[in-house]
Amino acid sequence: MFYIGLDIGSSSIKASLVATETGRAVSTIQEPAQEMPILNPKKDWAEQNPEVWWQHVCTASKRLLAENHITPGQVAGIGIAYQMHGLVLVDKNGEVIRNSIIWCDSRAVDLGEEAFAKIGKADCMKHLLNSPANFTASKLAWVKRNEPENYGKIYKFMLPGDFITYKFSNEFTTTISGFSEGIRWDCRRSDRAKMVMDHFQIDKNLLPDLVDTFGVQAKVSAKGAKESGLQEGTPILYRAGDQPNNALSLNVSKPGEVATTGGTSGVLYAITESLKATEGVKLNNFAHVNHGPNTPRIGKLLCINGAGILYRWLKDTLHLEENSYSEMNALAVQVPVGSNKLQLIPFGNGAERMFDNRIIGSHLCNLNLNQHARGDVVRAALEGIAFAFVYGMEILRKDNTAISVLRAGNDNLFRSSIFSETIATLIGQEIEIYNSTGAIGAARAAAASRDSFDLGAITSQNDYLKTYEPLKAKSSYLEAYTNWKETLNTIIQQQKT
Repeated sequence: MFYIGLDIGSSSIKASLVATETGRAVSTIQEPAQEMPILNPKKDWAEQNPEVWWQHVCTASKRLLAENHITPGQVAGIGIAYQMHGLVLVDKNGEVIRNSIIWCDSRAVDLGEEAFAKIGKADCMKHLLNSPANFTASKLAWVKRNEPENYGKIYKFMLPGDFITYKFSNEFTTTISGFSEGIRWDCRRSDRAKMVMDHFQIDKNLLPDLVDTFGVQAKVSAKGAKESGLQEGTPILYRAGDQPNNALSLNVSKPGEVATTGGTSGVLYAITESLKATEGVKLNNFAHVNHGPNTPRIGKLLCINGAGILYRWLKDTLHLEENSYSEMNALAVQVPVGSNKLQLIPFGNGAERMFDNRIIGSHLCNLNLNQHARGDVVRAALEGIAFAFVYGMEILRKDNTAISVLRAGNDNLFRSSIFSETIATLIGQEIEIYNSTGAIGAARAAAASRDSFDLGAITSQNDYLKTYEPLKAKSSYLEAYTNWKETLNTIIQQQKT
């Protein structure tokens, strides 16, 4: 028997097949081969057609069955991860009303800021642990204000993962974690966020029904079976947004554990049992997949836009070909800590939330044309991105967050010993590296709804690669980081004047 995990991204749909007994990933595929387009009707808008997601889900599920020579009856259950914060609207016939307004769309920023002020910042932080910001509820309010005809057709509004569940099952459901990421959950009252719904004047009947994150959420209908190739009655056993799911994929579920990724942007996702949020504008606080009223588990999410995108830009600019990241790391290893005083500020990928949505920009500082070469620039880039992660962790610690261990995926940045050891040394915590994916994690989480499946043990047995320990000789790292922060602060002050 097997479990299928789906990761509904904005660039592609990833699907994994995991063996029931071992938890080992048998196959992982991607649909489509090329990235799905993101539609931009206006500046700072971003939309996708949800039916396109479903088409690729169906293609992927059929491929998994055919390529691995298994029957639909051998699939014990489905787990779903998905791009967070998207808005999907359907009418009473279940037909999509308009394109989904996805996570990177900025049209509802002003509505979220207005709600934050009028509801009251203190109440928002106490009950929602966030500003309404540009999340799902604010996006729905934008449709209500700007597209009243579409708003009048709405039967249910959903997140992307809720929509895929609906297409499988014909049932409209979501989870506490889903309500929380859309700023529709009151963590203090353990109930739907009435203050947000009342402020935006949204009918509570438009909300999907609430189901547990783990367990039978819905079952594949006859129509869902025909389209996906799976068997009617197959249970959907798990659902979560991509960042909570990535954390679970790295076995991050207890207070003090932090999941981190170093892709185009960098993410820190720390688990805490505290319902206090003091830095809710710089970071976000969402109910984690194992959150409950008696055992609170909040995922504090801090995003660093300027991360791997800088390293990739540097690779392309240097015109490096095969094994280019390995070559870059080899160049950087030859340069001492501090990059011979060359500094790179990596925030060149738009506004940074942890700087109160300022556009800091990327800056190369202290360049000496008679001294610095490619290796210095590469090391300065690795150190600059690592320093940005450390800076983010300092914000997390200010926000009632203990950090006992970091677990990271095996992406290009964390494969670099310079990058990983710089972070580990400066924060004084080890970093465990795992080779897992969101789709694999979703499949295992579905299996974990069965009591006999130990998700943590399976992750360690199948995915653990190595651990980076803090270095004992840390003075040079501290000096380089202190100098980098001074330069960053100078840039910020200059921009204010």
